[in-house]
Amino acid sequence: MTALALVHRTLTGVIDPPAQENELRLVTFQRAKGDDPPHVRCEAGPVSDTHTVVLVEGASDRSAVEALAERRGRNLAAEGISLVAMGGATNIGTYVARFGPSGRNLRLAGLYDVGEEGDFRRGLERAGLGSDLSRSDLEALGFFACVADLEDELIRALGTAAVERVVDAAGELRSFRTLQKQPTWRGSPTHDQLRRFMGSGSGRKIRYSGPLVAALDLDHVPRPLDMLLAYL
Repeated sequence: MTALALVHRTLTGVIDPPAQENELRLVTFQRAKGDDPPHVRCEAGPVSDTHTVVLVEGASDRSAVEALAERRGRNLAAEGISLVAMGGATNIGTYVARFGPSGRNLRLAGLYDVGEEGDFRRGLERAGLGSDLSRSDLEALGFFACVADLEDELIRALGTAAVERVVDAAGELRSFRTLQKQPTWRGSPTHDQLRRFMGSGSGRKIRYSGPLVAALDLDHVPRPLDMLLAYL
């Protein structure tokens, strides 16, 4: 199957999402007014076969990891690996406490943006997983950094022309051209315009994460994604 055909199947929903038998069911809930920021609780779920939890910042990151695993012929759930979208890097401490050494003592891994590295470092250090952790220390623990974010990594790996083809296949090329004409973005590098486009509009990041991964040459996968899958 060609990359564009796979992109089309992903965009049209023909590809079923990976099985979720081992999925950790996580529910975000707002604490009472005046309390600390939102926390997360884990509801009872079929976790007996899960040995590894992959912590990512958002649903689009989770979708990208799932899509790459599928392209490489892997079923992470069947392997006992659960992907958890935390709803933001600041929640890392809660999740590490829940699933790490002081909680369920599961193997941990994850993706993060360089701008959020401090949150991840502090969360892992508080869990007793090291001190004064460097980026290479984080990698040894299974946590890999995206320079800006995962969308940036995917756009750089694919090149802007290939990403525009994905946008065209989604029927949104006209919308992208409109953004390019806006005074704020007129004359900006196409890479930056595409990254802004992916981050604008409700649900666009998650809609494009799978198709962008589907368009990748598997010999040129963004380093953090490649390293994470190799670690798992």
